[in-house]
Amino acid sequence: MNLFLFLVILLLSEILGTVGGFGSSVLFVPLAQFFFDFQTVLALTGLLHVFSNTAKLILFYKTINWKLVLWLGAGSIVFVVIGAWLTQLVAFTYAKTLLGIFLVGFSIFFLRNPEASLKPTHANLVWTGSLAGFMAGFIGTGGAIRGLALTAYQLEKNLFVGTSAAIDFGVDVARSVLYLNFGFLQKEFIWYVPLLVLAAFGGSYAGKIILGKLNQATFQKLVLYLILAIGLLMLVQEFIATKNHSV
Repeated sequence: MNLFLFLVILLLSEILGTVGGFGSSVLFVPLAQFFFDFQTVLALTGLLHVFSNTAKLILFYKTINWKLVLWLGAGSIVFVVIGAWLTQLVAFTYAKTLLGIFLVGFSIFFLRNPEASLKPTHANLVWTGSLAGFMAGFIGTGGAIRGLALTAYQLEKNLFVGTSAAIDFGVDVARSVLYLNFGFLQKEFIWYVPLLVLAAFGGSYAGKIILGKLNQATFQKLVLYLILAIGLLMLVQEFIATKNHSV
């Protein structure tokens, strides 16, 4: 039953991550912690994203804005290394709570103010990309922050997904190398890797089919609603974890 639930979570995370354009980790990281310790979750998430973004680069290679990849990706790769390195040294207890509050607040703001957007400046791209990279390395997920940054450009849905995947690929290769070097993926979990590959390619393909049936306005709202749901999920999970520790 646990294996079946894990497979369901993998596929749903990948499908929703593809449709939303911000990757599977925002859903997979909080849910996978019901099955594994946090370091194992980080390693599995990094590998899942490497395979996932490989699939998306194949499926969406014609729809990538390489200028945005450069501006968002450079800071992301630098800070994902810093974040992943800090997992060896620091236990930032409130990182997920703060990220959850951030995602809930920003998604509600943009849903209530659809005309508002983050100004599409190079400075905003650099700091949001750097923050997304750091959070990806440190707590395993930062794609929703990058998704919020990309919404400022009101990209066509396929361009949004392709560009996000191209940025994410470099980030996930960098952090996966570090996680594996730190020994986060123990031998008994290596056999999960083929499942990650299957879910990454199957979920990405299914996500692309669903994406093709959505109009642009629906897609933009869906992204924000998914980010809101993810933020709420993080806050609920951290509340339960805090309550259990206090008992």
